[in-house]
Amino acid sequence: MNDDQLIAQTLEGNRDAFGELVTKYQVRLYNTMIQVVGGTEDAYDVTQDAFLQAYLRLDTFRRSSKFYTWLYRIAFNVAVGMRRKHRSHRMAESLQQELHDRLLDRENRPEENLISQENIKTVRDAVDRLDNEFRSVVILRELEEFSYEEIAEILEIPIGTVRSRLHRARMLIREYLSRKI
Repeated sequence: MNDDQLIAQTLEGNRDAFGELVTKYQVRLYNTMIQVVGGTEDAYDVTQDAFLQAYLRLDTFRRSSKFYTWLYRIAFNVAVGMRRKHRSHRMAESLQQELHDRLLDRENRPEENLISQENIKTVRDAVDRLDNEFRSVVILRELEEFSYEEIAEILEIPIGTVRSRLHRARMLIREYLSRKI
């Protein structure tokens, strides 16, 4: 069954249909939330809370977007709320780790690897300095590979704002890197 059919059945009272949606998306959402919140326990909590909120608000789903995009927006908002409560820098650390992993995945000679590690730390510092609004757009675009339209929907901002924030974030990172490298 496709998502629309499962949603319709859930709204008609079939809880098993929603269970199929959970089964279909829980691993993907959980793995994504690990990147967003930076920890497995928090990712589990966010994922569970997102599915609960999605179930309770399923009648508000407009079907103008994909179910997963709507679910991700809920989860992302839960994660942002959690982040505000904890006042931590987990998102930045997650992005930094992902950038670190991507750079180390390349096959480098030992001297190039040493240079790469120094550059990774510099990139981490640059990303860590970004305000949350810029960091969020970078994570969604560069790590999660969402389209501008999906990012606008998730963050509930105009697509022009997505473009300008991403452009500004890249400029800030570039400026910082030009001073350090």
